[in-house]
Amino acid sequence: MSGLQLGLITAYLAVLLALAFFGFHRTLLVWLFYRHKKRVPVPQREYADHELPRVTVQCPLFNEMYVAERLLEAVALMDYPRDRIEIQVLDDSTDETQGICRRKVDDLKARGYDAKYIHRDDRTGFKAGALENGLRTASGELALVFDADFIPEPGTLRAMVHHFTDENVGMVQARWGHVNRDYSTLTEVEALMLDGHFVIEHTARHRSGRFFNFNGTAGMWRIRTIHDAGGWQHDTLTEDMDLSYRAQLKGWQFVYLPNVVSPAELPVEMNSFKSQQFRWAKGSIQVAKKLLPQILRAKLSPQIKLEAFFHLANNLAYPLLLLLSLLLLPNLAVRDSHGWREVLLIDLPLFFGTTVSMVGFYVVSQRELGGPPSGGWWRFVLRLPLMLSVGIGLCINQTRAVLEALFGRETEFVRTPKHGLCRRSESWAGKRYRAAKTLIPYVELLMAAYLGCAMIVALAYGHYLSLPFLLLFFVGFGYVGSLSVYQRR
Repeated sequence: MSGLQLGLITAYLAVLLALAFFGFHRTLLVWLFYRHKKRVPVPQREYADHELPRVTVQCPLFNEMYVAERLLEAVALMDYPRDRIEIQVLDDSTDETQGICRRKVDDLKARGYDAKYIHRDDRTGFKAGALENGLRTASGELALVFDADFIPEPGTLRAMVHHFTDENVGMVQARWGHVNRDYSTLTEVEALMLDGHFVIEHTARHRSGRFFNFNGTAGMWRIRTIHDAGGWQHDTLTEDMDLSYRAQLKGWQFVYLPNVVSPAELPVEMNSFKSQQFRWAKGSIQVAKKLLPQILRAKLSPQIKLEAFFHLANNLAYPLLLLLSLLLLPNLAVRDSHGWREVLLIDLPLFFGTTVSMVGFYVVSQRELGGPPSGGWWRFVLRLPLMLSVGIGLCINQTRAVLEALFGRETEFVRTPKHGLCRRSESWAGKRYRAAKTLIPYVELLMAAYLGCAMIVALAYGHYLSLPFLLLFFVGFGYVGSLSVYQRR
């Protein structure tokens, strides 16, 4: 074997091994989930009605004309004494959303609610800046945050507030639900991804005593905790994760309530979904750069530090995934026709070590929800390979996010467009908001063509066992790229 052949195969296997470690981490989370499953959080006691704390509900908005009124009406219908709740509409909008929100706030005031409309012409700090600005005049002891596309259930506030009877609790997070899960194949895939995060990851981290994060919405903060942790800061794109880790480093305890569900709208368009994933990936790496050194120096258990590393640095898997995609074709070309032995002994164990971990992670999440809510297990089985492929297809978009974070390239906070769509019969084609256009979809299509060539080489060289692996990559890049190009029309 020549030096070039050895180098290519070694690099390929090294990348696959590194990705397997990220996959095995998912297995660890599943194990932690089951080990601590029975540690259900309960409040120290419940507030009597006369001692319920005053709560400020903050609704940060920017150009949300399709969903703003729906959110504010849902907030008004929450079961809580009107003299103990303040509604802040933190509107940075530059379009008709301003008028919609002003009229709705006037309506709420006429109905006896303490509602305030706060508009900023200067979007300094974006969402973090709006939240910080709202805190300056907030009258509540607690702050409950809802993004524009959420529709909180009436009992949400009462279900969360009693955990603050423990003076050490700084934040309580609810689970996200999905009002438009069945809108399209894409939204079904997104729902599966988020269910894994909210059902397994959050529960495992919280109940095992590790750090977890506020998700930017559907969570309630003790305002004193926010100030003690240094307030909302906007030097990362995930201000929620940043504040969460700073607060927990200060010793504040967080509570996660998976049985308290707050429904929200999933992005119905691939480019909007990619914009959202880009922001989350870049922001998490920015937080890792900012806080991981401090976390590793802190007097914390090794388990907390290790989980914090995997949590904050998890998106480093995307550049590895892209590198693996590029190595697939030359790796196949340099192996001879007897390469099946290497595949059986090395490739397949690493491949299954990664994919089986991922599959088990999402199967468990749906099982714990009582089974897939639509179409049953057969539909879930059909969607699962596509979900894995979409994760692969996103790696170009996400690699760009990771590299921008690592090299310190600053970009503004770009919100995810929402259209107020819940049923398949509703079209978003005439809606105003769109994600920004980039050249990335065309690069994804080129990668799909590249992987198509790799499949031809695999057939020519007799590497039949590699074909399912290659097919996942081919479908991932093809689906993400083609849907991005088609929907941007």
